Amino acid sequence: MTELLRYAAFTMDGQGGNPAGVVLDASGLDAAKMQAIAADIGYSETAFLVRRQGEPNGYDARYFAPLQEVPFCGHATIAAAVALVERSPADDLIFHTPAGVVSITTFQNDNGELVAEMTSVAPRTAEPAPGLVAAALQALRWSADDLDPEYPVLLANAGSEHLVLVAKTRQRLADLDYDFDALARLMREHALVTLQLIWPESKKRYHSRNPFASSGVVEDPATGAAAAAFGGYLRELGIIGEHAAFTIIQGVDMGRPSKLEVSVIGGEPGVRVTGAAHPIDG
Repeated sequence: MTELLRYAAFTMDGQGGNPAGVVLDASGLDAAKMQAIAADIGYSETAFLVRRQGEPNGYDARYFAPLQEVPFCGHATIAAAVALVERSPADDLIFHTPAGVVSITTFQNDNGELVAEMTSVAPRTAEPAPGLVAAALQALRWSADDLDPEYPVLLANAGSEHLVLVAKTRQRLADLDYDFDALARLMREHALVTLQLIWPESKKRYHSRNPFASSGVVEDPATGAAAAAFGGYLRELGIIGEHAAFTIIQGVDMGRPSKLEVSVIGGEPGVRVTGAAHPIDG
């Protein structure tokens, strides 16, 4: 029988975070069974791992949302890494994902929590397709005046695709009330995993909300893949330097506060994202 674990990743002071399903040994499961398990648990993603032969601490990793497979998921990666290390201590792990190779380091933070730091695949940005931004704003019930002109609207990808829209005010995030069906159709049409809606409190602290309508999820409490993509976005635009660190606060408006620590290192193509994870009772 397949053992399905439940963890919350990117928790804040042991609370909140984004729930993820974790299957540490998915060697007997095909894609259809993985999809069925993910749909049944109903979390935004479930990670399925298979140990790689001849590669110490190396795993093949796949990620399924309730309605589809996604190429990469940050919070499920953090959850899976912590779950693995709790059962078999290891400082470093390698996940071979559909998006590429992701390295993970685990350690205890100052509060004694087990945390994981993942290094994403090299991020990239791109201009949105014609009409995408206008359609996204319409589905969000936002206007162009709600956007901060210092942050261009771009697609950002560090393993999965996100549309980054930066709001002028925190209130714009708090008032999120979007047309679910319209946004879901648009996101599927453009292969968007989430919309990353950001408000910059400062260059060191950002607030985020992430609709995930493309897979039937209204909102993600913490989105590690989007955090890595945003780190790449900021670095490419020169908003942060080659060596920089910042915090993303997410999930507050939905009652699941989450903290994602993001850093870029000069000469290192990927973006590092760090967070704690805890088992979910029941």
